Amino acid sequence: MNTTVTEKPDAVTTDAGDHDLFSHYALKKDIERSMFEGVAITALCGKKWRPSRDFTKFPVCGTCKDIYNERYPE
Repeated sequence: MNTTVTEKPDAVTTDAGDHDLFSHYALKKDIERSMFEGVAITALCGKKWRPSRDFTKFPVCGTCKDIYNERYPE
């Protein structure tokens, strides 16, 4: 029996607003659900938000990028 352990990222504190200055990675199904239902989703880094801005205008969140690269290595 093989077991894979995946660490869950700590919750992100967004009080300073720094995470609002980045584009975040999230599951495609969550992004689509948010667009249709208007619900908040959770990024790979743990940030909770409602996608609404043009993500191409912001740099990618480093934490999201690192988590994505760990899960889906090239």
